[in-house]
Amino acid sequence: MDKQILQSCKKMDRNAQRKVYDALYPKLHFICRRYLKSEEDIEEAMADAFFTIFSKINQLNDLDAFYAWSRKIMVNQCLAYLKKKVDFETYIDDNQKEIAYVNADYANTLNEQDLMGFLDKIPEGCKTIFNLFVVEGFSHKEIAAELNISVGTSKSQLNVAKTKLQGLVNMYYYSKAN
Repeated sequence: MDKQILQSCKKMDRNAQRKVYDALYPKLHFICRRYLKSEEDIEEAMADAFFTIFSKINQLNDLDAFYAWSRKIMVNQCLAYLKKKVDFETYIDDNQKEIAYVNADYANTLNEQDLMGFLDKIPEGCKTIFNLFVVEGFSHKEIAAELNISVGTSKSQLNVAKTKLQGLVNMYYYSKAN
């Protein structure tokens, strides 16, 4: 992001804010989409995140860190939203049938949209912890502190998420093979 535009944002310049919004929106929407399912929830979280970004940009000393800083704001906004709606302590009963593995030649037919669809099919608690651990690089200790859960719950939810995603991917491959 151009430092001059960010400096103008610090002065609450509406044109500069619009440029930042236009540049950041697709990236932050993608991040938000990994955590929240409905477009209505995503739009609400995005609006809150941009409000925070523009109202707190003066607190950012290193403009080179702007993208990482705005990304963190987006993740935190999604987590705040999920903490109100999701019980991360809920035990997930995993009575999934064993799914046969199929030929890996179908691996290159799996795309980003398919993966996002798979993430939408797992419970929100599992999805959130999967994203925090796998994508954002949080440790289980950090996840536990952020979501007010035990480290064991974080590990358990991640394991359930991986198992469910593996099952969905295998079902996808199986349906492509037949």
